[in-house]
Amino acid sequence: MFSRTLTRRFTAAYSAQGERLKEAFDRADAVVVGAGAGLSAAAGLDYSGERFERNFGDFAKKYGIRDMYSGGFYPFGTPEEKWAWWSRHILINRYEAPPKPVYDTLLERVREKDYFVLTTNVDHCFQRAGFEKERLFYAQGDYGLWQCSEPCRQRTYDNEAAVRRMAAEQREMKVPPELVPRCPVCGRPMTMNLRTDDTFVQDEGWYRARNRYRDFLRRIEGRRVLFLELGVGWNTPGIIKYPFWRMTAKNPDAVYACVNAGEALCPEELVQQAVCVKADIGAALQRL
Repeated sequence: MFSRTLTRRFTAAYSAQGERLKEAFDRADAVVVGAGAGLSAAAGLDYSGERFERNFGDFAKKYGIRDMYSGGFYPFGTPEEKWAWWSRHILINRYEAPPKPVYDTLLERVREKDYFVLTTNVDHCFQRAGFEKERLFYAQGDYGLWQCSEPCRQRTYDNEAAVRRMAAEQREMKVPPELVPRCPVCGRPMTMNLRTDDTFVQDEGWYRARNRYRDFLRRIEGRRVLFLELGVGWNTPGIIKYPFWRMTAKNPDAVYACVNAGEALCPEELVQQAVCVKADIGAALQRL
């Protein structure tokens, strides 16, 4: 549908694009937020650097792990080591508040709008900030949920109490053997409810959220819609970026806004309906 040519023509003039974004936001009858990892990074949830060293310096020294993302794929030798890593990872990225109030700022801006959030993030920052659960669709899973590794059931399990205990009781980068989680139905090892392969569990809550998102899109079709893409990269463009482009192209009253500290662009075909802001997301939201 779109050519292979992308444009960056908007990115040079931040103040002009920031003003265009504000105008599009004020004019919109509805806002569809598409949030990627860049939004959480803007909120201070860095997966590398000082934050990584502070929380995983021992893992870095022993295993050569250099950031939290790659650590999630490390082939630990025992379940006790694996869950020592993951309990820390979940605790600081799911159950502790992010250092910067970027999500709170976003909620302040969209609260009075007819909005919905589609996100590939799995850190639950939207609900911690106070976004209505009924207006959220976490498409790729949730750090706060486990599932059977088989899986024997299309069911997920809350993990907060177990994670906090693992983080508190681990020693020398291992959790006690009795804390290693197993499926309560079949006894197989538990794993994270994250979309990494075809074993990802889409439970009833996942389908309800997906259906609410689809219903919202049907309801706002043809209205003045702002498709507000925040911090979305190229890992999974088929979930947010490409659908936002298609829906904008189909609706002459829609605007596609890409806000990203790294790369902000759009197809040539959408230049007249697009705003691309290469800037810190927190600062861009403040301008709204």
